Amino acid sequence: MHVVLAGGGTAGHIEPALALADALRRQDPAVGITALGTERGLETRLVPERGYDLELIPAVPLPRKPTPELITVPGRLRGTIKAAEQVLERTGADCVAGFGGYVALPGYLAAKRLGVPIVVHEANARPGLANKIGSRYTRFVAVSTPDSKLRHARYVGIPLRRSIATLDRAAARTEARAAFGLDANLPTLLVTGGSQGARRLNEVVQVIAPALQRSGVQILHAVGPKNELPRVDNMPGMPPYLPVPYLDRMDLAYAAADMMLCRAGAMTVAELSAVGLPAAYVPLPIGNGEQRLNAQPVVKAGGGLIVDDAELTPEWIQANVLPVLTDPHRLYEMSRCAAEFGRRDADELLVKMVYEAVAARRQG
Repeated sequence: MHVVLAGGGTAGHIEPALALADALRRQDPAVGITALGTERGLETRLVPERGYDLELIPAVPLPRKPTPELITVPGRLRGTIKAAEQVLERTGADCVAGFGGYVALPGYLAAKRLGVPIVVHEANARPGLANKIGSRYTRFVAVSTPDSKLRHARYVGIPLRRSIATLDRAAARTEARAAFGLDANLPTLLVTGGSQGARRLNEVVQVIAPALQRSGVQILHAVGPKNELPRVDNMPGMPPYLPVPYLDRMDLAYAAADMMLCRAGAMTVAELSAVGLPAAYVPLPIGNGEQRLNAQPVVKAGGGLIVDDAELTPEWIQANVLPVLTDPHRLYEMSRCAAEFGRRDADELLVKMVYEAVAARRQG
C-alpha cells in the first residue's frame, strides 16, 4: 500500500501527518509514504528529518473565507493539481490523507480526478477551506472536536508524537524536574507561547513571577528563541524561576509541570488534554477566533481555564491560576478531567480510517 500525505505549510498540518505516517509504518513497515509539500513550507525540513519522501508542488495560497478572490483559485490551481496527479500516478497511491493547508486542496482534487480514496483530517474546531471542500469528496472525515460541523465527521482527536501520546507524567516527573533543575516537590507552572513565544504572556509572567515564587510556585518559562531572556534574581530559598529560549523536549516539560499557561493552538490543546495537563488558555486575539473554539471543549469538561488576551494580567493569574497550583485536590481533578477529554490513540484510529477508505474503494 502507498499513502500520500497532503498537509504542508505549518507544523499544525505537518506534525499530525507525520504522526499518521509513523503509525502506518508501525502497523506495516513496508507501507509506502510520500508527503506533498511546497518549497516554502516547514515540510522541507521536517519530512526528510523523519525519514519520509517529499514531493514538492507549486504553492497556491487559499483565502480563509469565501471572497471574490476565490473565483481565481481554480485557474491558479490547474498547474498544481496536475503536479499532484503526477505524484499520485508515479507512486501508485492507494489513498490521499489530507490535513489542510496549501497542498491539501490540490491533493484532494487530484485524487478525485484519479479515483484515489481520500481521508480528511481537520485539527481545528473551525475547518479551513481546503478541508471543507475535501470533505465533500469522501465519507472518511476525522475531526479533533466532538461538535464539528464537517460532513461525515468522526471525532478521533489529533495524531500526536509517540513521546507525547505515550507519556506517563507521574512516572516521568522526578526525571523531568531534575533535567530542568527544578525542585522535585514544588507546584510547577509551565509557560510557553508556542515555538516563537508570545510577548503578552512573557510580559505578564515576568511581572507576576516573584509573587508566585513567594507563594511556593516554581516556573519554567519558554520565552521564544527570538525574545530576550528576562533578568532573574533567584533569591536563596525561593522556588526557582527558569526562563529558557526554547524547549526541545516538550514531553519532559509536560511531565515536570502541574499546570500550563499557553495559547490555544489545536496541537497544544490536543497534547495537553492527552497527557492530562490542566492549562490556562489564552487564545490568540487575531485570526478567525479558532483558538477559543479549540480550547472551549476541554475547558467545559473541567480540564482548563480560558481568558481573553486583553484580560490576561498579573492580577488574573494571582486570582485564578495560583489557587489551582496551590490546591492539590483541584489540580488532580482538573488533570483527570483533561485526560478524560483527551485522545491518545488518534493516530491508530486514523490508520484504521485509511484502511477503511482503501477497502471501500476496492469493494466498490
